[in-house]
Amino acid sequence: MKFLHISDVHLGCTRYQLNESPRDFFDAWIDVLKKYAIGEAVDFVIMGGDFFHKRNVPPETMNYAFAGLSLLKDHGIPCVTIEGNHDQKANDTEHSWLRSLANWNLIKLLEPTNGEGKIIYTPWDEDGGKGGFIDIGNARIFGSHWYGASANWAIPMLTGAIKENQREGAFQILLLHTYVEGHQTHPMPALSIANLKELKSVTNYVALGHTHKSYEIDNWAFNPGSLEVTAIDEYRETRGAFLVEVGADNEVHAQHVRDYQQRPFQRLPFDVSGYAESKEITEAVLKLVKDEAKTFGNNPAQPIYEITLRGHLGFPNSNLELQKIREQAQKMTDALHVRIKNHSVPIEYAVAADVGEDVSREMLERRVVEDLIVRDNRYKTRVEAVAEAVIGAKRMALTDETPDKIADFIALKVVSEQ
Repeated sequence: MKFLHISDVHLGCTRYQLNESPRDFFDAWIDVLKKYAIGEAVDFVIMGGDFFHKRNVPPETMNYAFAGLSLLKDHGIPCVTIEGNHDQKANDTEHSWLRSLANWNLIKLLEPTNGEGKIIYTPWDEDGGKGGFIDIGNARIFGSHWYGASANWAIPMLTGAIKENQREGAFQILLLHTYVEGHQTHPMPALSIANLKELKSVTNYVALGHTHKSYEIDNWAFNPGSLEVTAIDEYRETRGAFLVEVGADNEVHAQHVRDYQQRPFQRLPFDVSGYAESKEITEAVLKLVKDEAKTFGNNPAQPIYEITLRGHLGFPNSNLELQKIREQAQKMTDALHVRIKNHSVPIEYAVAADVGEDVSREMLERRVVEDLIVRDNRYKTRVEAVAEAVIGAKRMALTDETPDKIADFIALKVVSEQ
C-alpha cells in the first residue's frame, strides 16, 4: 500500500497583496499531485487540514480546487481530508466549502460526531457523502475535528472512539490538525507529547497538520509542513509531503519529498545604526542587495525578497528612501516583489536593543513585548507570563479562536502565575 500525506495547502492565500500568490499555492499543490500522487500511483491521498486559506472561498480558488481534485478523481485516486481551523464553517451556518466538495464526490470529508460526552464514529456512506472513518484497501482512516486549545482534553475520547471502531488487521490512520508540544512555530497552546502518544495503542500512523514545518515522531506521527510559504518567516523551514509505503506487517516507510515548484524567498537584514543620512542607508542597502541577493538556478519563478531594517535610527523614519530602495532593488534582481520591513527605532524609544540581526521574528516579537511590559510596575515581576499571554492571545486571534477560548488562555497564563 502506498499513499501521499499532505497538509496545509492553503489554496487562495494571498501574500503581500500580490495577484500572483494564489497561483503559487495552486502550482505547488498541482505539481505535488502530478509527481507524487499520480506519478507514484498511490492508492489514496490524505490531507491534514487547512486545504483552503479562509472560509470564504473566492471563485478563482474554487476553480483551483476543482482542477486538482478532478485530476485525482480522473486517475482513480481518492482524496481523504478533515477540516483545519482555516476550513471551518462560519458560526451562522452548518455548511462549509469542504462539505460542498464532499457532496460533489471530489473528496472524502471525515467528520465524527459528538454525543453524550463521547466522540462517535460512523462508517463512510458513499451515497450520502458523510462519515467519520473510511476503508480504502487495507487502511482504515479516521477523521477528527479541529480541537484548538482543547486538544489535550479531546485525546482520551478520541482514543476510546477509535478503539471501539478498529478493523482487525487493518492499517489504522488518524487525521489530526493540531499543534504538538515542542514542534509549534508560534507560542500557542499545544497537544502534549504524552497525550499524543496515547493514540499509539490504536493507530499505526497519525497524519498531522497545522504546523508549517515538517517533523516526525517515532516513525508513527508525521507532519509534512505546508506546501508553500504563507509568510516569509517560514521560508527557512523544511516543508513538503510524505510519500508513505506500508509493508506486509504494517511497517511504515515514509519519505519526505520536497522537489516541486515553489516561489523562492530570501530575507536580507540591514542594521541602520550609525548612519547619519538617509542617502547613506539607501546606498548601503542596495550594495547589500547586489552582493547578497541569491539567484535561484533553474527555478522559473521570480523571487520575493524581504529587506528588514533594524537598529537605532539617527533621524526621523520619514526621511528613509524606502520607495527608492524598493524600486532599485526590484530592478537589480528582477524580483516579483521586494518588501521592506522597517523595524528600526529612534534611539530614545529603543526596545530589544541587544537582539542580534539573525534573530527570528518570534524572538524579536517576544523581546519587544517583554521590554514594554517591564516598564510597567504592575507587571515587571511577571514579565514572562504576561508576555506569553499577549503573544499567545494575538496568535489565537489570528487563527480565529473564539473570544472565550482566548480569555481562558490569558487567565491560564496570567492568573495562575499570580
